[in-house]
Amino acid sequence: MTTTSAPLTRTDRKLLAVAAAADRGLAAPMAGFVDLAGVREAVEDLTAAFAPLGRVQHTVAAKACGLAPVLRFLGDLGIDAEVASPGETAVAEAAGLRGPRLVLDSPAKTTAELAHALAEGTAVNADNFQELARLDALVGAAPPRSVLGVRINPQVGAGRIDGTSTATAASKFGIPLRDNGNRALLREAFARRPWLTRLHVHVGSQGCPPELMADGVAAVHELAEEINAEAGYRQVTSLDLGGGLPVDFTSDEPAPAYADYVATLLARVPSLADGRYTFVTEFGRSLLAKSGFLVSAVEYTKVAGGRHIAVTHAGAQVAARTVLQPAHWPLRIGAFDATGVPKTGPEVPQDIAGPLCFAGDLLARERPLPLLEPGDLVVAHDTGAYYFGAHYAYNTLPRPAVYGFTVSPRGDVEFTPIRRAQTLDELVADAGAEFLGALPRACRLSGSGRG
Repeated sequence: MTTTSAPLTRTDRKLLAVAAAADRGLAAPMAGFVDLAGVREAVEDLTAAFAPLGRVQHTVAAKACGLAPVLRFLGDLGIDAEVASPGETAVAEAAGLRGPRLVLDSPAKTTAELAHALAEGTAVNADNFQELARLDALVGAAPPRSVLGVRINPQVGAGRIDGTSTATAASKFGIPLRDNGNRALLREAFARRPWLTRLHVHVGSQGCPPELMADGVAAVHELAEEINAEAGYRQVTSLDLGGGLPVDFTSDEPAPAYADYVATLLARVPSLADGRYTFVTEFGRSLLAKSGFLVSAVEYTKVAGGRHIAVTHAGAQVAARTVLQPAHWPLRIGAFDATGVPKTGPEVPQDIAGPLCFAGDLLARERPLPLLEPGDLVVAHDTGAYYFGAHYAYNTLPRPAVYGFTVSPRGDVEFTPIRRAQTLDELVADAGAEFLGALPRACRLSGSGRG
């Protein structure tokens, strides 16, 4: 009789990867890691959950992890990309996602960006009435290759984090639906432009409950029904539902689940499943956060004012939100020894400090952990979204290497480079080295010499 072992869990794969990274010298001084099986599992959950809605184009918010190999990997899994800048567009196109596989969202699109999108057949969600006027000039008489829509601010309120709530009364994003006259102006805008066929909504992300997101979708669905009724045909054929599903940073398990979110949507707007609209999603954090983690070596330890402090290489340069807004963006921290084995022993409150030259550069404050020592490793969990791509260049610290990994059923770990660590030469170049002789040589100020 043969027996089969249980499949490796996300936690199992992570533990094996940390040990393998330590053994192969990949973890020090700091590196990021992406569990490719975890990404695949998230994609499978997403596509299965949205099946009741019919035809759905799933895109990843490139801002969440704008690394070309990750976008290409997701593209191979059938996930397109939502981009919001010329840089994100260029990276996505380099990864093989272009034209109809891209959706362009930004409150500050230039005419050049819009022209490029129209030439490529990239979908565009216009942010305001002035942008619609620019599109009028660019579209011309011929039907556009691109799907063109309008971003709506449904003004349904804020979640618990102001900075990630985009459907407040005074949000900078989209056309505010409840402001005086805008609803009628939107109907008129669609009546004058038969090439407008999509409405877009994004209520926010972390801190916004699924029920609030569903309220935003309901508001846009209602507007689409009004536009189509006035047109006498189905002018609005698709709804871009945005992304924003929050992440539970307290465990390795993904929650809330996509299936629960879809159930919330259908409870709020049952007719989403009637086949009259196609849909777009733009998830980022919920697709990638749980599949990534940062590993940093502990360089020094000390005690100050009775508090234990472990100085690491992971600070605000890779975790700006966590450092600057710890109440909103706390990260779980794991303590490992130099071989990548989880540390045991009595837990001691410790500050996990980063390398930047300001006192608040702390990845965690008074976190109970087995006492850390120089050479140990700390793991910051759930950093697969926004932590690898949003580098903060304070103190001219290099971007860390990022590796994708897979784990065989036997526990063998294979690493694949996603991004190499930034070199000192590259940092010097970014600091303007090519213009080193451009400024005139300054004369020493009078009285500033040695006496």
